[in-house]
Amino acid sequence: MGLLDEVRANAAAIAMSARSVRVHTDAIRAYATALPLDNIAAPQLDPATHYSGPPEEMRAFVLALDAINFGSGYFPKLTKRAGLSGYFTVAASLKDAYERRGPLSADALQGLSRNDCASIFGQAESREPAVAELMALFSRALNDLGRYVTESFGGSFGALVASAAGSAERLVAILAEMPFYQDVGFYKRAQLTAADLSIAGVAEFTDLRRLTIFADNLVPHVLRVDGVLSYTPELLARIDRAELIPAGSAEELEIRACAVHAVELIRNELPGVTSMQLDYVLWNRGQAPRYKARNRHRTRTVFY
Repeated sequence: MGLLDEVRANAAAIAMSARSVRVHTDAIRAYATALPLDNIAAPQLDPATHYSGPPEEMRAFVLALDAINFGSGYFPKLTKRAGLSGYFTVAASLKDAYERRGPLSADALQGLSRNDCASIFGQAESREPAVAELMALFSRALNDLGRYVTESFGGSFGALVASAAGSAERLVAILAEMPFYQDVGFYKRAQLTAADLSIAGVAEFTDLRRLTIFADNLVPHVLRVDGVLSYTPELLARIDRAELIPAGSAEELEIRACAVHAVELIRNELPGVTSMQLDYVLWNRGQAPRYKARNRHRTRTVFY
């Protein structure tokens, strides 16, 4: 069984025994056929908030951005740029840093402190303890990436990507050597990195169809609002009052796993459509006011 088979099996097993989250399998077929799939053919990174440059610089940017593509549980406390969400604030800030000083080398990543990260991501003036904690986690994640690329790939981001030999699943396993990617059962950010490198046009993988969705807190929220998932009243009340759902708790695992499993069922209804493409559709749907008007679950974790 491959690593991504394990993700699917884990999600199905948790969904079958879940107590706080339910997948409404009777709603899957109608939901699948109603999804707007006309925009899945050529997804792209938003050029307004993502760095653009030569291939090796783009690989460096994507790997660095996805190394810190977590923190949604902290984002309510983050100082955000006008009109931008937490993720896009982080992405745009890193883009500006790369344009201002050039791409950060593996050596440079190893030397970034919490204060450096606070400066890069526009949080230097924040007095929020949660933001200081997130900046410390960003520092560690980027330090880990720089050290791993230096020690295992001669400082070359391209060499890291090339070591996957055209397999997104293999890249997931390579990235999972770093502590903050050891999201066992989901591997959200490792899978997303393969997708982003492909979307950016700086890596080719022959097995992108093997990827699952990138299990976070937005796609489950979209599926819940749309009636594909439902939560117990107790869990929903905790989310509505913005109570943090602990990382690794039964409820948190059920939310993520049920979303993965539901999208696998949706994919089965749509021949030729991949889970990666469905993630793109559902994540972008979640940017609409209808979904932003309601609380989604918040967990403080390095995995999403």
